[in-house]
Amino acid sequence: MHSFSKVFLAALPFTALVDGNSYWHSRHRRTARRQPAGKTYMIEDFYQGQDFFKDVLDWTFVVGSDPTGGNVIYQSQSDAQSKGLAYVNACDNSLILAVDSTSTVAAGGRRASIRIMSRQSYNGGLFVFDASYMPVGCSTWPSFWTVGPNWPLGGEIDIVEGVNNQDTNQMTLHSGTNQTCTNEKTNSTNQFTGQIMGTNCYSTEHADSGCGIEDTDTRSFAYGFNNAEGGVFALLWDISAGMSMWHFARTDIPEDLIAQTPKPSTWGTPAGSWSSQTCDITTNFYDQKMIIDTTICGDWAGGNAYARSGCPGKCSDMVANATNYVDAKWVINYVAVYQ
Repeated sequence: MHSFSKVFLAALPFTALVDGNSYWHSRHRRTARRQPAGKTYMIEDFYQGQDFFKDVLDWTFVVGSDPTGGNVIYQSQSDAQSKGLAYVNACDNSLILAVDSTSTVAAGGRRASIRIMSRQSYNGGLFVFDASYMPVGCSTWPSFWTVGPNWPLGGEIDIVEGVNNQDTNQMTLHSGTNQTCTNEKTNSTNQFTGQIMGTNCYSTEHADSGCGIEDTDTRSFAYGFNNAEGGVFALLWDISAGMSMWHFARTDIPEDLIAQTPKPSTWGTPAGSWSSQTCDITTNFYDQKMIIDTTICGDWAGGNAYARSGCPGKCSDMVANATNYVDAKWVINYVAVYQ
């Protein structure tokens, strides 16, 4: 999710307001370690169902306006739960995070939505996000991503992201230091299956496209993802090798990942990859916190992308159509971090 000010967030961990000018340093900071080839990873943090609500040291609900200029107002945990926008499905223990689809909102107004952020920060590991449904519809901008302090200096890693009627997932790195971070296929071998959208990861307030890779699998985003009963996204952040990302449709999830003993070296070619040979991973990405959110319109979904999407009218007018957001919800099975 592109935005200069995204770390300038007002976060309310249930009862106490936290200064968001540059996020707090967690007492549980995770430290990266060089990983041997063929390593089987072990769970370090696992979040499912009520885990997202019960412990203020785990996740916090970010409150207030959207820093990308979106037409939403992010809700506190109590407000989100009272409005039925954040709850756990008792049948399967999944977490639902939804955009308000019942209230009357004027064109150009702001709809209630959810943004949650992990309190833990990380400096490497295997990050797994399992969802059976993601927000869809014109004007929507859902994402699962990580961000470091003082954007763009601490970096940003977009694992799941897209807007409007986008067919496939877009994976992007954003760097902000003077240390090189670029991406390209360096030889004829298939380093990743996705299509390069940009090679320079360096991002600023006014030039924040980053170095994106677009997945080629239509089951990786929006309606195609939901029709396939969702699936799993995985980021392998290895300080010695670089960053790699995979998407697995529900029927293609590796057995070792289902067994919670993942061995990424057996997963085949990733959808996206950024080599440490062309990007200083350690300098450009550190102290990353995970974020799950859905905004409306904003700098990306509401800009030229909306006009090109085939969606009707103006994005700001779509905000007034409550029924457009009936399907604008996440159904999350779990989030896990392995080391």
